[in-house]
Amino acid sequence: MDFQKFKYWLALKRVEGIGSSHFKVLLDAFVTPEGVFNAPLSFLTAIPGINQKTASHIKTFRSWDSVEKESELIEKHGADIITFQDALYPRNLLNIHDFPPFLYVKGILNPDDVNIAVVGSRMASPYGKYVTETLSRELALYGVTIISGLARGIDSAAHRGALAGKGRTIAVLGCGLDIIYPPENEKLFMDIVHRGAVITEYPFGMPPQGSNFPARNRIISGMSLGVVVVEATEKSGSLITARLALEQNREVFAVPGSIDSAGSKGTNKLIKEGAKLVETVQDILEEILPQTGRIPLSATNPTKTRSRGCINETTAMGQPHSSEVNLNDRENIVLQLVSNEPVCIDTIIAGAKMKAGDVLNILLFLELQGHVKQLPGKFFVRSE
Repeated sequence: MDFQKFKYWLALKRVEGIGSSHFKVLLDAFVTPEGVFNAPLSFLTAIPGINQKTASHIKTFRSWDSVEKESELIEKHGADIITFQDALYPRNLLNIHDFPPFLYVKGILNPDDVNIAVVGSRMASPYGKYVTETLSRELALYGVTIISGLARGIDSAAHRGALAGKGRTIAVLGCGLDIIYPPENEKLFMDIVHRGAVITEYPFGMPPQGSNFPARNRIISGMSLGVVVVEATEKSGSLITARLALEQNREVFAVPGSIDSAGSKGTNKLIKEGAKLVETVQDILEEILPQTGRIPLSATNPTKTRSRGCINETTAMGQPHSSEVNLNDRENIVLQLVSNEPVCIDTIIAGAKMKAGDVLNILLFLELQGHVKQLPGKFFVRSE
């Protein structure tokens, strides 16, 4: 990384009293962070929101060693700095009032991405994970980039679904890029880097403190055209993301769940308050596509099969994403349990002798590859 190019950006972010909004106001006045440090004290105090104390912190800044150390860590970890003046900076993010002045990035940002956020409970049910992976994989097949937070549960399922659909996905962290949280997502973290990007506004060494996540959520919603909430309790952090999305004039979608499930209380409440109910991927696309001015890469034409309280999305089977799919042993075991007559999901799980979540994930893969179809009531049938 070019230390001289970014040292003033890193330094200004470290000045006590300088938040994201202050950063932008100062650059509006002085063009560059270096110009801010070189400005006379009287000029700084003339800027709205910059008081005498904050201006003094700018003029007396001496922590250049820590700035250089940060630069070395960025280079060591193969990361980049993308400032809001850079063409690669997410365009939608510029439309929120407190956008980060720059992002730490591992991977590749694409300014032409059509972004949809998919978020939800860390304590997700098998149903919630299944629905999330289905939606995310289908959106990826349409060329949509999935944004989420790499957390346990719904976030992880969203990223996995996008990757399974051979699409792009971006993880927004509430900590530094050198800290993988949760730690069990290390492989997922690296897969996302290779097929999208992992980003954060926090410096290296910043732990995943609870206070970081509401701020992180504004980036998730701010980057996106809409936010899909799958499974959320009434006090879930995902509802904060939904509220931020509304404040940022983004679309809010919610997947309905059982009225008896605490994990669906938040999503069902969102629907009552006006969020768009999601039964199929088409419910999302029909709201989002008119905003893009273009159509993302087409997937195979989907046909809808709806049932109460559940997503049943039957794509045009017989047209798998790749011309030939080699199934592994576990996938073949599950496929052999599906016949030309409808088979209940419970029968398949019992016969496979695997975890329910693993069987659901495999069925999702087989469905999208054109080997099986899902019918109402969680029944599956061969489509070959």
